[in-house]
Amino acid sequence: MRLTSILPILAILASSARADLPPVPSPEQILSTLRPGHPRLVALPEDMTRVKQLLENDETARKLRDQLRATAEKMLNDKPVVHQLIGPRLLQQSRLCLDRVYVLATLYRLEGDERFAKRAEKEMLAAAAFPDWNPKHFLDTAEMSHALAIGYDWLYDFLSPQSRATIRQAIIEKGLKPGEEFYRKNGWWVKATHNWNQVCNGGMAIGALAIADEAPELAGYILSRSATSIRLPTARLAPDGGWDEGPGYWDYAMRYTACYLAAMRSALGTDFGLSTMPGMAETGLFRIHFAGPTWFTFNYADAGQHAGSTPQMYYFARLFDRPVYAYHQRSHQGRAGGLDLIWYDPRGTVQDLNRLPLDVRFKNIDVAFLRSSWTDDAIFVGFKGGDNRANHSHLDLGTFVLDAAGQRWASDLGPDDYNLPGYFGAQRWTYYRLRTEGQNTLVINGDNQDTKAKAPIVAFASSPQRAFAVADLSKAYAKHAAKVWRGVALLDRKVVVIQDEIESEQPLEVEWVMHTRAEARINGPQVALEWNDKHLYMRATEAAGGTWSVQPVRIDPPQRQAPDFKRLVLRFKTAPPRTRVVVEFRTAEAGGPTGGPLPITPLGDWKPPAKD
Repeated sequence: MRLTSILPILAILASSARADLPPVPSPEQILSTLRPGHPRLVALPEDMTRVKQLLENDETARKLRDQLRATAEKMLNDKPVVHQLIGPRLLQQSRLCLDRVYVLATLYRLEGDERFAKRAEKEMLAAAAFPDWNPKHFLDTAEMSHALAIGYDWLYDFLSPQSRATIRQAIIEKGLKPGEEFYRKNGWWVKATHNWNQVCNGGMAIGALAIADEAPELAGYILSRSATSIRLPTARLAPDGGWDEGPGYWDYAMRYTACYLAAMRSALGTDFGLSTMPGMAETGLFRIHFAGPTWFTFNYADAGQHAGSTPQMYYFARLFDRPVYAYHQRSHQGRAGGLDLIWYDPRGTVQDLNRLPLDVRFKNIDVAFLRSSWTDDAIFVGFKGGDNRANHSHLDLGTFVLDAAGQRWASDLGPDDYNLPGYFGAQRWTYYRLRTEGQNTLVINGDNQDTKAKAPIVAFASSPQRAFAVADLSKAYAKHAAKVWRGVALLDRKVVVIQDEIESEQPLEVEWVMHTRAEARINGPQVALEWNDKHLYMRATEAAGGTWSVQPVRIDPPQRQAPDFKRLVLRFKTAPPRTRVVVEFRTAEAGGPTGGPLPITPLGDWKPPAKD
């Protein structure tokens, strides 16, 4: 066995020792506690009883039920899924099938309306008739296995023996057997430490649990292997629950983690210690902190801007007794899916949210968040160091987003089309949204950051008067500069400061870049931003002789265009050996363009306030 094959196993063993995890049973033993009969996955009969009781007294639960019912009624007339690939992916159809099965089967179990069960059956039989579930892109296979497993389990008593046999055979032949091949070959996603691991293992485990009594040997093998493999990405949540793939893939990975946990616990009575691993109980806090008051996320990596709905927050609220997770999800509930109602938790209040810290650093991923309050018009800054080698990363070390006065002023453009040539290969760093020039950070000599660089957060503190984080970006720019540090501070919960310090032997051409939708008016070192009748004022307190400009965002087709955005640039030349640039942001309430400049302190002296 090659060293690269041994390393993931060693990592699992190390994380197991740290978390004091129980050993994963052998394939022959793992089904010893299998719950007999159906349903046994995710939502047991007593869970449905709990939901029915909530529907009698909880208005929010009833609204979720009504949304589901309207969605299910529409689904009755929709055509079933088809075997249609977009690029290399069947994923759109797999997710469509999964969403439909959850919605239709949930309504049937709650209300007994056979129209919904029949439509779910039709959907599953259509998917079962596919020639395959596209195992070359195994996410597609995993999600389709998940869909048919839930339908098979939840609708077991409704389905005819023939339909059961057809669906069961499809789960085995088109889902589990291709998965078994990956496990036996120790395939790449089995060793992965990112979202592919949770999704593929989750889909395989749920599929195996659904048919475990009919195919125990196959199911036992898959469950044992998946329970070992899924510890790899979970170990990366330590110590505080951050996720380096960004908010979008946090949602995807943690949604499948929640489904995996729920299915294992309902069907086997245990998750073999997965839920006790460091960072697991805290990861819902990452969700809360990465969503700004505009309900836009700090959408670094291949993440979209909108926070969306995350039903796993309800599940984590119950599993870890964290009512604030449920409150946060209820406060921003989007389109309801089946799990939103099944996992719904009415607990938690705004007081629980207000007790959370305003500023936080997630140590495992070197990302920090600062905010003035938990209200809708608060100042919010997301700031990252991080690792350019993280899965789905952009070359964005030092990037930031900024909300104030109910608007997003500094935006991340998000991902581009995954079907662009070489998007996950050799051409990745040629695309604007992924290049350094497409981020809110420094561009030195027109070059990308080092694709292998890491940027640790080297200082962080939080007090009412001064909250800050400092990232060492030196490795990102080592080709050009000896040292590059960026600090972001929130002063008196009113003023945001971004301070950059660069050391180099030669003069460097530098662009300080921020992408914004706002209209910008430049007046010397000052910039007045206006958006939706709101205002934010910027000032280069120290500009190194640089000048501001507003540029269109020029992106070559076939990349996605960004016509609503502008590129606000402070261009300057460094003066060796050291150059410092300081930019302040103020709302009108914080003095706007008339507020005096604040004292400037070298980043090396940014330290927590002395304790009394």
